[in-house]
Amino acid sequence: MDRRSFLKSAGVAAGATAASATLAAPAIAQGKQEWKLVTTWPKNFPGLGTGAQRFADKITAATDGRITVKLFGAGELVPPFESFDAVQNGTAEMYHGAEYYWQGKHPAFSFFAAVPFGLTAGEQDAWVQWGGGQELWDELSAQFNIKPFQCGNTGVQMGGWFRNEINTVEDLRGLKFRMPGLGGEALRQLGVSVINLPGGEIFQALQSGAIDGTEWVGPWNDLAFGFYKVAKYYYYPGFHEPGPTLGVGLNKGIWDKLSDADKAIVTSCARDENNNMYAEFMAKNGQALSTLINEHGVQLKKFSDEIFDAFGAASEEVVAKVADHDDLGKRIYDSYIKARKDLAGWTDISEQAYSMGRSRIIGKE
Repeated sequence: MDRRSFLKSAGVAAGATAASATLAAPAIAQGKQEWKLVTTWPKNFPGLGTGAQRFADKITAATDGRITVKLFGAGELVPPFESFDAVQNGTAEMYHGAEYYWQGKHPAFSFFAAVPFGLTAGEQDAWVQWGGGQELWDELSAQFNIKPFQCGNTGVQMGGWFRNEINTVEDLRGLKFRMPGLGGEALRQLGVSVINLPGGEIFQALQSGAIDGTEWVGPWNDLAFGFYKVAKYYYYPGFHEPGPTLGVGLNKGIWDKLSDADKAIVTSCARDENNNMYAEFMAKNGQALSTLINEHGVQLKKFSDEIFDAFGAASEEVVAKVADHDDLGKRIYDSYIKARKDLAGWTDISEQAYSMGRSRIIGKE
């Protein structure tokens, strides 16, 4: 048998083996692979969608086309909240989304996106990259045949959009509000009817009255979605997502077969976009907030101490329950809470103290 015939036969056999094992089988031709990247975001949506596209393009460029990554926006290949399943079962090779969307699989997934009163973007990076978080994330995701990576961060998010002012905790009771993750579970403790919707469905639900309010990301993304057309009260800060990581999940069967060089490329491309996306959100949120207030009449409001304290009490209770799920959940919870304690002490006397002092000085100009 000549070499070409052997490779052709081997390729057919490998494809049959992969299919029977229900592992993702990327299209392979002359040593090249084609990966499908499914996302929970609309294609080309600012920051989230464009960041996922940049990540895909970086892998294609860094491998000189040996691995070509094609992005599919929410709903193009699979529904947005089925992205995880698509990678697990081999329909797609990768997903890009927020890990708290998978908390139904295991509640500890939320720690690798954001939990209420949790870590800021810099603190989250510190825990995942230097505090043992990545190893725990790998262990959790491996149960579902997935290898995870950090691949984006929005920074501290806003508290959300409301049709009416929220002055007391009582004003929250009975509201139909869109909020995913453990933040949504905390709101349930306060009598809120929490609804989880993918981004592309939020505006219509708010406009139709199916929901009374929503959080999404921050000024830049919220301006793009046009929430100001329906709700005028914009509250801060977002207790639920102080520094949410966007995650990439790669089918573990594919990851395990990659060369060390290709593993390094995928890891580096994800890390690069993790940093790049955060910088982009920081660069654009301020200008977008000014546009919302000055051009669209949005009323910026801060949650009262009474309301924020209620958020805090409910959140701590909800987050602590993850430790009761199983041994891995407890180990993830313990690691995260220790990191929060250690990192918060430094943040308080470094970035927070400086920021408060800078605001005093700038305010005098």
